[in-house]
Amino acid sequence: MLADATGKRQVILIATGSEVEIALKARDMLEAEGIGTRVVSMPSMELFAQQDEAYRKRVLPGGPARVAIEAGVRQGWDRWLLGERGKESKAGFVGMSSFGASAPMERLYKEFGITAENAVAVAKSLL
Repeated sequence: MLADATGKRQVILIATGSEVEIALKARDMLEAEGIGTRVVSMPSMELFAQQDEAYRKRVLPGGPARVAIEAGVRQGWDRWLLGERGKESKAGFVGMSSFGASAPMERLYKEFGITAENAVAVAKSLL
């Protein structure tokens, strides 16, 4: 966990690498609206999966909406969005919907909605 909710936790944003900055900006925006938001930095899904279940439950408790932010496709994220007490109705993904796009990072992020603003919109749509 990188940053926790200041009030009742309603959203968990999960990100890797450079996307963590986007998650932190989205958290600030959600918290400003009174929506308690935790940010989880998950640089390695494989290493997180190797942690004991009690630890994983503390980091990703059941209940809050979960949104993964990834400059890639959703493949691999459903284990953490839907599994381990997650729910389809409370799972969102901010990322690419296809492979093969080539452009400067800023343009790709904007084209695919990999932005704090979109992460906020996705999170709010799950509440």
